[in-house]
Amino acid sequence: MTTLRAFTCDDLFRFNNINLDPLTETYGIPFYLQYLAHWPEYFIVAEAPGGELMGYSAAALMLYMFTVMGKAEGSVAREEWHGHVTALSVAPEFRRLGLAAKLMELLEEISEKKGGFFVDLFVRVSNQVAVNMYKQLGYSVYRTVLEYYSASSGEPDEDAYDMRKALSRDTEKKSVIPLPHPVRPEDIE
Repeated sequence: MTTLRAFTCDDLFRFNNINLDPLTETYGIPFYLQYLAHWPEYFIVAEAPGGELMGYSAAALMLYMFTVMGKAEGSVAREEWHGHVTALSVAPEFRRLGLAAKLMELLEEISEKKGGFFVDLFVRVSNQVAVNMYKQLGYSVYRTVLEYYSASSGEPDEDAYDMRKALSRDTEKKSVIPLPHPVRPEDIE
C-alpha cells in the first residue's frame, strides 16, 4: 500500500530515480530545503511498501515513489493568492497508477484551506502527456510563456503553458480566463 507522508531532509538523498527523467526540472539542495522550511505542508512524498520513493510534486517527493512540491503565493487584495505547483514527478515504474492525480488533489486541498483563489503550474508545451493529464484534472491553459524553459545542447529555449484550476474562493472563475497573447518570463509576477 502506498503511503503519503511529509517530506523530510533524508528524502533528498532518495529521489534520484524520479529526478533523472528528462522532463523533470531539477534543483539544488538549498532550493528543496527552502521549500521544506517555508512551505512544509506543500511538500509531500509517496512511498511504496518497500520504502522506495515513488514520486513528488513540490508538495510531495519521490524515489520509487512520487512527490509534489508547491507553495502559496500572490496577493489576496488582487485575488491572486494561490497554490503553485513547483514540481510534480512520478518515477517511471509507478506511472499510470493515479499517484500524480492524488498528489495534485492533496495540493489543491491545502490551497483551499489556505484560502487560495486558484492553483497554477508551468509545463513544457512539448510535454503533451502531462498537459493532457492536467486537463483531465480540470486545469486549463491560462497563458503561454515564451522561452520559459532553458534548453541544453544548443537547442532553442522551450515555451511553457501556465495552467490553472480555479478553487471555490474564485466563484466567478476570473483566475482562469485565458490571456489572449503570450508573455515572456520577465512579465510573470
